[in-house]
Amino acid sequence: MDFDFIKPLVKPAKTKILLLVMDGLGGLPAEKDGETELEAANTPNLDQLTEQGICGLHEPIGPGITPGSGPSHLALFGYDPQKYQIGRGVLAASGIDFELNSGDVAARGNFCTVDKGGVVTDRRAGRISTEKNAELCVLLEKISVPGIEIFIKPVKEHRFLLVIRGADLSEHVLDTDPQAVGEKPLEAKPSSADGERTAALLNTFIEKAATVLKDQHLANMVLLRGFSMLPGWPKFHEVFGLKSAAIAAYPMYLGLAKLVGMKTYPSENKIDDELEILKKHWADFDFFYVHIKSIDSAGEDGDYFRRIRLIEEVDSRIPLIRQLDPDVVIVTGDHSTPAILKAHSWHPVPVILWSKYCRPDSVDRFAERACVSGSLGPHFPAVDLMPLALANALRLDKFGA
Repeated sequence: MDFDFIKPLVKPAKTKILLLVMDGLGGLPAEKDGETELEAANTPNLDQLTEQGICGLHEPIGPGITPGSGPSHLALFGYDPQKYQIGRGVLAASGIDFELNSGDVAARGNFCTVDKGGVVTDRRAGRISTEKNAELCVLLEKISVPGIEIFIKPVKEHRFLLVIRGADLSEHVLDTDPQAVGEKPLEAKPSSADGERTAALLNTFIEKAATVLKDQHLANMVLLRGFSMLPGWPKFHEVFGLKSAAIAAYPMYLGLAKLVGMKTYPSENKIDDELEILKKHWADFDFFYVHIKSIDSAGEDGDYFRRIRLIEEVDSRIPLIRQLDPDVVIVTGDHSTPAILKAHSWHPVPVILWSKYCRPDSVDRFAERACVSGSLGPHFPAVDLMPLALANALRLDKFGA
């Protein structure tokens, strides 16, 4: 996506675009010759949308690349994730309205469980409650490290925000999260020479955090990732001419939307609550991003059948969305989270694009193997969704004479 190319083509219109993101939607069969979670689900409403629109499989980053939630969402918003890179720390800060100063370094933290040997046995500490998280953050915020000011804030469940403030800090520090159980937390290591001092300060904090938490049940250690500083990015409305709103339950996704200039509306982690917010503000915006987290969480938990039930729950609400009469509807995921992997994967993600100006393809079912035959193709770059959405919303002028 070349913003300098697309901006002069954007024109005003009264049309509305809805982007519905079913987090971690793409899956894999649970057994040989079986079906993916989406293929196994009963989805008559999504199938109808597929039959009337166009579909395919999108790649958030590129072939074989497993995306994080941040870059994969940026791609859906039309931002080249290889150019516009940001760590989850800044997203977490933005999501809970923590005001970062220039020069602050933010990190996304997980409370985790380690055994007596210091080996991680649960990267999410049993998904402790947000209330317990807040209690632990109070303990950690008492830690003192010479040379920096430390801020620890609860985010949601096992997730927290770490911000360090001081002179000559750097975001060039590698994650301490090994991204797997059965391994010890990693040391903070610099990814370049200017990160050496910051890494050393962080290791001092981590060592003290381990002491503070050692007697806690489940949440007895911390993992840090996504060290980052505030970026200076083009805003969504400046590039695409859309007054935009984001509706999500988890702060990280609200934070990402806020960074690109969307108005954010936090919700309960229930689709009906999100749809009520959507209905309430339908007249106020041109573009809506609605995020549904639960399908991804079920994938990370390895729960194949819960993913199926949650996909069917979303499908049952599609008629309510269509009653709002959007001009363009995009339904997809940000990445794949197959239950058998219990993690994000590199597999392309099913996507539907519907409008009354679509030239429908022959696909009539919203499922991975069906979408391979869709007119968008089996390896469609996710960043290309926004220009297509604008075109179908009659918001792009022709190029050239």
